[in-house]
Amino acid sequence: MSDTPTAPRYSPLHDVHVALGAAFTDFAGWQMPVRYSSDLAEHHAVRTAAGIFDISHMAEIAVDGPDAAAFLDAALAGRLSAMAPGKAKYSLVLNEQGGIVDDLIVYRMSDTAFLVVANASNRFAVVEALQQRAGGVAGSGAFEVTIDDRTEQISLIAVQGPASAGILAATGGLIIEGLDELKYYAWGSGSFAGLELMVARTGYTGEDGFELYVPVEHAAALWAAITAAGEPLGLVPCGLAARDTLRLEAGMPLYGHELGVSIQPVQAGLGRVVVTDKPAFVGREAILAGPPEGAPVLVGLQAEGRRAARAEYPVFHGDTLVGEVTSGALSPTLGHPIAMAFVSPEASALGTVLDVDVRGTRIPATVVALPFYFPS
Repeated sequence: MSDTPTAPRYSPLHDVHVALGAAFTDFAGWQMPVRYSSDLAEHHAVRTAAGIFDISHMAEIAVDGPDAAAFLDAALAGRLSAMAPGKAKYSLVLNEQGGIVDDLIVYRMSDTAFLVVANASNRFAVVEALQQRAGGVAGSGAFEVTIDDRTEQISLIAVQGPASAGILAATGGLIIEGLDELKYYAWGSGSFAGLELMVARTGYTGEDGFELYVPVEHAAALWAAITAAGEPLGLVPCGLAARDTLRLEAGMPLYGHELGVSIQPVQAGLGRVVVTDKPAFVGREAILAGPPEGAPVLVGLQAEGRRAARAEYPVFHGDTLVGEVTSGALSPTLGHPIAMAFVSPEASALGTVLDVDVRGTRIPATVVALPFYFPS
């Protein structure tokens, strides 16, 4: 398997972020902005107005050919052939053990063309899995498809928040066909200064929002135009720290925390993503068998006070260790600690009061339904 490059990667928008005074962090080998002003200010901007994010580290993989739909049905957990052109679907790449290699969004571009968007940390694993599966799945013959990793050519800008549609409509030089009618988990065509681009109504914050796919050489100009239109409407640049607390409030899993190769989808609350009545797909037998008896399941936890649990903090039920926190924070929107955790099934019922060990102090936390936050 190919390894992620060890030399730092830089977004096509890196110079823009430097000029804005961003603080940077390493994320899957990329130097990406973690914040520009404050985590709280950026988080609240997305909940009340809008934020603009650089997510150019995400991987874009084109799958084309007469067998593309059948191939993705066999290669991924969902039934992508049922999706109409212009739509998007959340799906999973599984291994033979039913574990999650990556979670991704798949866009149907036409009857014979799809765009697979994977996490930066799993770009090479997903490309390799697709290439291997193109040779056949569960005894099938090879699929007539081409797989083209276009990550190097595409920059990805997200605009998220209740004011996002109005901001894009006001952006000079940006024309989006049917913006007001564009549904959630769908995409449309657009242009910026005469250049064609793709606009999807998807996101990772729990708010209405859009993701714009633009050639790397035009990313900085598009960012500047959106920023100019958005600043009077409350738009601010946002980094990965705000993105993390936003997605946590929205109950959205993060690969490497809530998802991984040792976790089956049903354990993470994603059993609905897997279509088991397909004749064949990678991981099908393991999914039908299910995880081992007593395997941990993902729950939401909420507590009082200000002390927040963090990833890897142990979770107890009485004196018994029952699990571990995967993600946690003091919720900027709700004002109290929230967390996601894998716990044993007998400790997972809604309303169960558990204890999280926060640096040596047991903090009571109640099991609650996900997500923690719904947009108004």
